[in-house]
Amino acid sequence: MENEQIIRTEYSEVMQKSYIDYAMSVIISRALPDVRDGLKPVQRRTLYDMYELGIRYDRPYRKCARIVGDTMGKYHPHGDSSIYEALVVMAQEFKKGLPLVDGHGNFGSIEGDGAAAMRYTEARLQKITQEAFLADLDKDVVDFAPNFDETEKEPTVLPVRLPNLLVNGADGIAVGMATSIPPHNLGEVIDAVKAMIKDNQITNEGLMQYVQGPDFPTGGIVVNKDELPEIYRTGTGKIRLRGKVELEKGKNGRERLVITEIPYTMMGANIGKFLNDVAGLVETKKTSDIVDISNQSSKEGIRIVLELRKNADTEQLINMLYKKTRLEDTFSVNMLAVSDGRPEVLGLREILEHHIDFQFEVHTRKYRTLLNKELAKKEIQEGLIKACDVIDLIIEILRGSKNQKQAKDCLIHGVTEGIRFKSKASQKAAANLRFTENQAAAILEMRLYKLIGLEIEALQAEHETTLKNITIYEDILNNYKSMAKVIIKELDALKKEYAVPRKTVIENAREAVYEEKGPEEMEVVFLMDRFGYSRTIDKGTYERNKEAADHENRYVIPCMNTDKICIFTDTGRQHLVKVMDVPFGKFRDKGTPIDNLCNYSTAEEQCVFAECMQKVKMSVLVFVTEQGMCKQVEGNEFDVAKRTIAATKLADGDRVVSVTCLDETKQFVLVSAQGYFLRFAALEVPMKKKTAVGVRGIRLSENDRVEAVYGLDGTGDPVVLYKEKEVHLNRLKIGKRDGKGAKPRG
Repeated sequence: MENEQIIRTEYSEVMQKSYIDYAMSVIISRALPDVRDGLKPVQRRTLYDMYELGIRYDRPYRKCARIVGDTMGKYHPHGDSSIYEALVVMAQEFKKGLPLVDGHGNFGSIEGDGAAAMRYTEARLQKITQEAFLADLDKDVVDFAPNFDETEKEPTVLPVRLPNLLVNGADGIAVGMATSIPPHNLGEVIDAVKAMIKDNQITNEGLMQYVQGPDFPTGGIVVNKDELPEIYRTGTGKIRLRGKVELEKGKNGRERLVITEIPYTMMGANIGKFLNDVAGLVETKKTSDIVDISNQSSKEGIRIVLELRKNADTEQLINMLYKKTRLEDTFSVNMLAVSDGRPEVLGLREILEHHIDFQFEVHTRKYRTLLNKELAKKEIQEGLIKACDVIDLIIEILRGSKNQKQAKDCLIHGVTEGIRFKSKASQKAAANLRFTENQAAAILEMRLYKLIGLEIEALQAEHETTLKNITIYEDILNNYKSMAKVIIKELDALKKEYAVPRKTVIENAREAVYEEKGPEEMEVVFLMDRFGYSRTIDKGTYERNKEAADHENRYVIPCMNTDKICIFTDTGRQHLVKVMDVPFGKFRDKGTPIDNLCNYSTAEEQCVFAECMQKVKMSVLVFVTEQGMCKQVEGNEFDVAKRTIAATKLADGDRVVSVTCLDETKQFVLVSAQGYFLRFAALEVPMKKKTAVGVRGIRLSENDRVEAVYGLDGTGDPVVLYKEKEVHLNRLKIGKRDGKGAKPRG
C-alpha cells in the first residue's frame, strides 16, 4: 500500500519494552494482591461474579464449573484452571485464616490431596464475604472499570471492611519479585486498626501490642518472637516455626511423641516427606529411640504418632526432629503488595495506614451517596406536604389544564394562561406556585389515597426521619471523629461475630541443640576384588580367613570404620570412599561395586593404588607414569573434602603406572616394555606438588613405555619374571635417575 511506512528500530529495544510491559502486566494484573482489599484480580473477579450470580450464603450451592465459566467469560479470560485454583484456596480452612468461599464437596486436604474436578464441587459465598467484602457495591463506594471486551463493568477493588491482606495473607510469584505474607488473627488485626484510628501516631511497636505476630490456621509455634518487630517494621524477614509435640503415656510404660500441630510450611506433600525423613533417621541408625511411626490425622486435626522404646531420651529426640526434619522450618516474609498501582514492600504500619485511608474513602463515598438520596427524598417530601396544604387548588389546575405540560408549567413557574379556573382568586393563587421540577413530577404522579389523613401524617413522620438522616450523614461526612466512630462500630460488629482465639503460639525458644553421635569406632578390613566389588569385615573375621582374603582380593586394607579409602587411577585422579558407606558384613558376602560408592568408573579408568587416608596423609607418595615421569608428593595434600580430585598432572597421552607409599623404600626399579631395567636411589626423585608433572625417571626410546615399577627396601632378594627368566632386582647395577637402563643378562 502507498501509505505503508516501515519504522526501523533496534530489536533489543523492542524486546526490552515488550518484556517490561509483560512484567508489569503480570505484577499488577495477575500475581500480586492490592493493599486495599488484599485480593489478586482473579480472587476479586471470582467473588464479584458469585455476588452477581446471586450465590449468597443463604442460598443453595452452585456448581463450581458454572462459577468458573461465568468468571472466565465475563472478567478473567486466562483459563479455567487459575480461576478454579483460586476458588479452591479461598475455601480451604487450613490455608486461609478466614475462608471467603463456602465449599461443598472435596476441596482437597491438608496432606496435599487435590480438590475434585470443578464439575463435581459446589460453592457459595461465606457470610462474612458478603457482609465485609461485597456490601454497599450499589452505593458508588468503589470505581468500576470495563471488562476485557467492554461488555461488562467490574470493580477495580472490593470495598473490604477489614485488612484482608493481613488476615488471610498472600503468596504469589510475579516477574522478578514475589510476595509472601503470613495470615494473622482477625480479632488482633481489628484491634490494631481501631488503635491506629484513635492514634495515627502509633508506632510499629505500639501496633504489635495488638498484633502479636502471625496466626497460622495450622497452629504451631513461632520461636523467634524478638525478631518479629524488625520483620514487621521492614516487611521482610524469616519467621521460625515449629510443630507442637506432646508426650503421651503408652502401653507397657512406653512413651509416645504426638505431633498435634505442624508448621504452616509443612502442609501438603511435606507431611509425607516428614514421615519419610523420620523413617530415614531410623534406617540410618541416627536414632534407635523410635519403634514405630503412624499418621493418625483426620478431619478433627493433625495427629502423627511416634512410638518410642523404653527409657528413650525424649528431649534429645525432639531436638533431633527439629534439626533433621521440617518439624522446624522457616517462613520467609516479604510483604509485597500493589499500592497506588505500584508494587511496594510494606511494613505493618504502612499496610494499616493504607487500609484506614481506604476505609475513610469508601465511607465518604457511601455516605455522600446516602446523603444525596436523602436530600432528593427531602425535596419530594416537602413538595408533597406543601401540595397537601393546597390540594384543592392543585386539583382545580389539573381539571382546568388541557395537557400535562400546561399543568406542570403552572406548578413550577406559576403560568396560568390557557387554564380554566373557577375564580380569579384561584388563578392568582396558582400564579404564586413555585414547586421544583422533581416536586411537580411527584405531585402529578401522586395517587389519591395519599390524601387520607393517616397517609399525610406518615408522610410528615417520614420527612422528620429524612431530616434526621441528613443531619447524621452530614455530621459523618464533615467530622473525622464521627466517621471514625462509624468505622470502629462496624469493626466491633465483625470482631464480635467472626473473631476466633489465636492458634499459633508466639514465644522465644532456645535453639534446638542436637549433638549427632558419631559411629562407634572399630577396626575393620577393606576388601576389593579384581572386579571392583568391595566390602568391609571385622578384623577377627579377616584374621581367621587371612589366606583366602589375601588370595581372592586385589586390595586388602586394614583401617578404621571412620576412615576414608583413597583410590588412585591411571587417569591421574583420586577418588575418596567413606569406609562407613562400604557395606559391612560376612566374609563370603559379595559386596558392592566400587562405582556405586564414588565417582570411580571401571569403564573409563583403572585403579593403580588404594590405601586408607590415615596412612596416605602420614606418608609420601611416589608417582610414576607411562612416559617415565616421576615425583614425590606429601600425602597430606590428598586429605581433601571433595570426593574426586586431580591427584597429578599428566602430559598428553600419558597415564599413571604406579603410585606407592615411600615408607622404607630406598631404591626404585623402572621396567620398560622393551625390557630395559633402571635401578636408582629413591632420594633422586624430587618432592613436588600434586599439580606438577614431575621429572624424568628413565630415558625411553621411541615407542617404549614404562610397564612396571618395583620398590626395594634393601632386605631379601626380590625376584621378578621377565620373558620367563628370573631377574634378581638386588643384583641389577645401580644407575642414575634419567638414565636409559640396561637389559638384564641371561
